[in-house]
Amino acid sequence: MTGKHGIEEQKRPLWQRLGWLVLIWAGSVAALGVVAWLMRMFMAAAGLSTH
Repeated sequence: MTGKHGIEEQKRPLWQRLGWLVLIWAGSVAALGVVAWLMRMFMAAAGLSTH
């Protein structure tokens, strides 16, 4: 059973759907980078080294 939302999704152009995919991917990569940077800062504050 498809609702109104499913029909609207099909009408969107391909570039817009791919744009959302790229935006979500870039956001997740950026969030992962921030978490990794924070972990390195906490490790350095505790006297641990990453090299």
